[in-house]
Order: sequence, then C-alpha cells, then structure tokens
Amino acid sequence: MNCYMLVDFGSTYTKLSLVDIDNEKLIAKSSAHTTVNTNIKFGYEKALEKLKEEISFENIKIVDILGCSSAAGGLKMIAIGITPEFTVEAAKRAATGAGARLLKSYSYFLKEKDILEIDSLNPDIILLTGGAEGGNTKYILYNAKLLNNLKREIPIVVAGNSYANENIREIFNGGNIKYEITENVMPDVNRINADPVREVIRKIFMKQIVTAKGMEDVEKITSEILMPTPTAVLKAAKLLSYGTEKYEGIGDVMVVDIGGATTDVHTISEPIKDKNFFIDGLEETCEKRTVEGDLGMRYSALSLYESVGEENFLKYNSNIENIREKCEFRHNNPSILSDKESEIEFDEIMAKNCVEISVKRHSGKIRNSYIGGKNVIVQKGKDLREIKLVIGTGGILINSKKSAEILKQCKNKEKNYLLPIDPKFAIDKKYIMSAMGILSMRDENLAYKILTENIIDIND
Repeated sequence: MNCYMLVDFGSTYTKLSLVDIDNEKLIAKSSAHTTVNTNIKFGYEKALEKLKEEISFENIKIVDILGCSSAAGGLKMIAIGITPEFTVEAAKRAATGAGARLLKSYSYFLKEKDILEIDSLNPDIILLTGGAEGGNTKYILYNAKLLNNLKREIPIVVAGNSYANENIREIFNGGNIKYEITENVMPDVNRINADPVREVIRKIFMKQIVTAKGMEDVEKITSEILMPTPTAVLKAAKLLSYGTEKYEGIGDVMVVDIGGATTDVHTISEPIKDKNFFIDGLEETCEKRTVEGDLGMRYSALSLYESVGEENFLKYNSNIENIREKCEFRHNNPSILSDKESEIEFDEIMAKNCVEISVKRHSGKIRNSYIGGKNVIVQKGKDLREIKLVIGTGGILINSKKSAEILKQCKNKEKNYLLPIDPKFAIDKKYIMSAMGILSMRDENLAYKILTENIIDIND
C-alpha cells in the first residue's frame, strides 16, 4: 500500500495523517504533545508510536513525508511601510497571508529606538515596503539604511517601489544584510499584490526558520517542510472554495481556527462592492487571513482575558467565578485538559470569545459620514455578509459537543459589522485541513476528495 505521511508540528500537538494513495482515502490519524522545549522529534516519535498501534505498517510503503509547522510560536514577522492605511496595511496582509504572526508594524521613518525594539523582538523575517511604483522612495531608502544597524541577523524581504531596489542592494550589500527583493506589495494606490511576497516568505521559512528554531531534526524526519501551518490551512480553504479541474468547488467559505496561541480566520470570497457604500482604505482581496495573537485557548489565555474583559465571559454565564485565575492556570499549564464539566464549559466560553472577536476584526465595518456635501455610508474592510459556509477547526471546536453554538458567534448581530448573515456550519472533525493543504502541493484532487469526505455538517 503506497501512502503519504503528513506531519503538522503544531504549537501544542504534533499531528500525523496517513493517506492511502491507491484507494484515495485517509486511513489513520494520531497526535502527541509537541516537544519543542526538548527536541521536536520526541513528540513526532510518540505520535508515530500511536499511529502504529492503530494500523499495521507491515504492508505500507511511505512514498513521501511532508510537513508544516507552527511550533515555537510559528513564523514571527515585522512589517515596515509608509502610511498605516496603505503600504503598512498591505505589508501586514501579505505577512499574515504568508502564515506569519505579526509582532509589530512601523510606519513612516524608523527611529533608532525602533531598531532596538526590533532587535529585542527578534522576528524571523522583516518585511520592508514603501511607495507605489514610480512614487515615493525616500522612506524605504531611509529605513533600509537604519536597518543596517540591527545587531541580529534577520532576513529582510523588500517589497516596495522597485525604483529604489538598486540603491537598496547597495545599502544591504555594504552591511552584509541577508535580503530578498520581490515585487511591490502595493504597486498602485489602493491595490495589493501579495502573492509574490508570500512565496518569498514561504521559501525563507523552508530554508532558514525551521533550523533557527532548533528544529534541525525535522528535516531528517520529513522530505520537506513545505510551509507554515496557517498557510497550509489557507491552501486547504482555497482548494475547497475553488475546487480542481476534476472537482467543482463549494464557493465562498470562512475557516475559523482556534488554537492554543492564536485564533486564525481565513476567508475565500470575492469582495462585495455594495453601490450604497463609499469604500475607505486599501482594497480587499478574495483570499484573506488574519491572525489574532491575543486570542487563544492556552498560551494566550491571559491575553484573551485582558482583551475581552470579564463582562464578555459573564454574558455567557453570569455565575462564573475566578475568571482571571482560570485563564492564568491555562496559560501556565497549556497541556492540561480537564474533564470536569465546569472547566469544559469555561473552555467553550473562551472559544466563543475567540470566534466573536477574531471574526469581527477580520470583517469590514460601516459608519455614517458626510463627504462631498452628502450623507454617506463608509465601508472599511471586507464585506462577509454573503459567506454561506463557516468551517471550524482546532481542538476545542473538534472536541466540543457545542461546536455549532461556538461558531454561531460569528453571525451578524450588530448593524455596523459586515459579518455573515445566515451561514451554515461544519467542522474539520479529523483535524486534517493543514494536512490536506500540504497534500495539495503533491495531488490536489486527492486532497480535495479527502477534505470533502471529512468536513462534517453540524447544522441542527
């Protein structure tokens, strides 16, 4: 039996998926706690032991082992641009779309204190942007010179006005900076060009980031680390939405992924252009991902508490006590899962807040304004009202008996948010979206078939 082994080195769990190539089906799954504090291969080996307990490997031939990773905090980036509304926003979207967690963004001219801060944040990659094609070059050139003062060796991806590229090469070559130059992330005002940047970031991740995280044994385990885990999930969402030459896609889709450290939201939908709204800011794209580093079930439990406040816990159960202490315990003990009903309910309330806040941040908003002598409605961000399917993934959504109730927090309840109006809900029950995103790089038809067979409807 010819098989693919797909490995997701997550921040909490390492997950293995075994796919039978000949019979086109998923035949086994296993997981074990990710052992990033010791050696990541130990968690992999434990998961492999569990897999071998479930299925005999006697007649199995592993054709390829492919992996993705978000262990050790995933891919961390800094974005630098000119205006917060345009080039900085374009850089942020490109970074998060590439599977990164954005540590911070900077606009206009960098300062010496910013360089010290970037050194202390120790990102995996810096994305340097600035200027539409043929436009402003003074900001990106100034910032490039200042980045020469970094004490750490941090790869820099340059995706700004190409008219500055030759000068940037001279600046960085003189300072022995590791850098890659790609297409302008915002070639025209209000137009984003993210795909070339994302591909460069993915390649840097493959070549450097895995080793930089002390994960050198990963390369001995897998044939290839293809991408960060969030990118793999986004690829799976795109595959479901668009389909393949063989299979028809399902159309517009939202994926909400609640993890221990972050909550990621992915949407694949053509931006709605409502003639009644005046658009403000950078244009929206069909494929969008946002990552919320303060909304998580374990590593980010305390920041979740600080971001949403006690009132957003109490609105789901007014009798909860010691909310901060419960969040602090989860933050300090990320691997502990309780089977007590009260603790399970608290986790579900945390998840409801993760869904509600993350989807609100991902979506567009409208407001009343007065422009050109007229009263108008101004839209900023992506209109999600016509999203028809929301897929949940992540441990809490997969294991909870109240997954639909948790996901329903994404529905449109406030007039000023452009949230889904009447979506259906489904669950990635076997936690295979990231695995199928990786597999799509080898065989998209096989990945699509397995995905659609394992996305479970949870509507009443």
